[in-house]
Amino acid sequence: MDTGTHLVMGITISGLTFADPTVAASTATATAVIAGVMLGSQAPDIDTVLKLRNNAVYIRHHRGITHSIPAVFIWPTLITLVLLLLLPDANVLHLWLWTFFAVALHVFVDIFNAYGTQALRPFTKKWIALGIINTFDPIIFGLNVIAIMIWAFGADPVITMSILYGTLVIYYIIRTWLHHAVKQAVQNTIPDVKDIYLSPTRYFFQYRVAANSDTHHYVARAYGRSITLLDKFKIEPLPEEELFEVAIQDENLRSFLSFSPIYRFEIRKIKNNLTEVRLIDLRYRSNNRYPFVAVAQVDEHLKVVNSYTGWIFSEEKLRSKLG
Repeated sequence: MDTGTHLVMGITISGLTFADPTVAASTATATAVIAGVMLGSQAPDIDTVLKLRNNAVYIRHHRGITHSIPAVFIWPTLITLVLLLLLPDANVLHLWLWTFFAVALHVFVDIFNAYGTQALRPFTKKWIALGIINTFDPIIFGLNVIAIMIWAFGADPVITMSILYGTLVIYYIIRTWLHHAVKQAVQNTIPDVKDIYLSPTRYFFQYRVAANSDTHHYVARAYGRSITLLDKFKIEPLPEEELFEVAIQDENLRSFLSFSPIYRFEIRKIKNNLTEVRLIDLRYRSNNRYPFVAVAQVDEHLKVVNSYTGWIFSEEKLRSKLG
């Protein structure tokens, strides 16, 4: 989920902690637990700072090790140790458990996005991306904000947040059912479809669709069970020529390949005796463009002279990024 949603969920979890008698009975414990929950709800996304280095590193590692199984235990331990220095009278066990809950919930809800996480590291680096909830879901965000406002006006936080999270469980069940219904509709629409990747949008019934058959890539839009085909590309085998092998060893293209499960490629000659290799993710079609790409420009000496990966919404912007 986005940072704003994790923030408001941290606040609503804070209200839920008062269901714990140990938290409710101690000011020191309550203060530490609320601080731990707020920090824990944001801690896994500390790897966002990688974007300051470059997009390749960010794409390859964001939601990676910081969302892994060991990290789910390490984050609450570190946060608990720091908070105990400031609030030594807080109950250690309850502080750790509630902080652990906040961290684990952060990772859990991220799995439901199309972006996903490497939540099963160190056992596998596979991206777990269910594609059921958009990275920013206005209903989830709105329900959390409403619950916070009701609490602010004096309502019992435990009752308020219990209703909130009960409602969210039902909402996730409904979205999961809708996801499977859309997937079934895609299977009924596209012949011999094998792999289907759904990317939910901010609109409840609308999905982006990318799929493979044995011979073609398909791109479509779904509105409920209504599927509209937008693009169809013949699947071409990856070139075995040396130029292509050089290009895909570039850091930007390797990051793209580690993240994108369905893409096509283009190779073309451009000015200054350069050859451009472009990888195009098919999951995010928007305004007749595929904005998530990786590009490498290779010279006649088989050396990559320019490369980039990330979200690009115009050719002018891409040229600017490539220098």
